[in-house]
Amino acid sequence: MRALAAATAVLCLIALPAAAQAPAQAPATSCKAHAAEKKLAGAALNSFMKKCETDAQASCDAAAAEKKLAGAAKTSFTKKCVGDAVGH
Repeated sequence: MRALAAATAVLCLIALPAAAQAPAQAPATSCKAHAAEKKLAGAALNSFMKKCETDAQASCDAAAAEKKLAGAAKTSFTKKCVGDAVGH
C-alpha cells in the first residue's frame, strides 16, 4: 500500500509542471488592427468600426454583468474593456 502511495506521489510531482503550463493563446486584436489588416478606408472603415465598437460594448456589458459589477466599477470596467477592444 505504501508503494502505491509513493508511486502516486511521484507521478503527481512529475505531471505537475506539465499541468501548470497554460496553453498559449493568440493575443486579442483590436478593431483598429482588424481594419488595418482589411485595408479599410472611408465609409467602409467607419461602418466597420461602429459595428465593432457596438459588439465590444455588448460583450463588455455581458462580462461586467457576469462579474456582478455595478455603479462606478461597472462603468470603469466597461470603458476600459471597450477601449481595449476597439484599440483606443
